[in-house]
Amino acid sequence: MTINCEKCQLPLQLSDGGFICSGCGAHYQAQPICPDCHQPLERLSACGAVDYFCHHGHGLISKKRVDFQPQKASGGSESL
Repeated sequence: MTINCEKCQLPLQLSDGGFICSGCGAHYQAQPICPDCHQPLERLSACGAVDYFCHHGHGLISKKRVDFQPQKASGGSESL
C-alpha cells in the first residue's frame, strides 16, 4: 500500500520514526495502528522494551505486528 503526501501527492517513505515526502520534503509523525482493527494504539515502554496496547479489545500488540500511518496534518500534527 502506497501512502501519498497530502501536499503534493507523491509517495511517503518511512524514515526515523516518521514519514518524509520524496517530493516536497514534508515530514509527518508516524501513528501506530492496530493490525486487527486499524485503530490508533497506545505506546508502552518498560525496561527497554516497546509494545503497543489496543483499547478496542485486542490487548497487547507486539511492535513487530504494528502498522504505521502518517498522522493527518491538522493544526500542528505535522512537523516541518
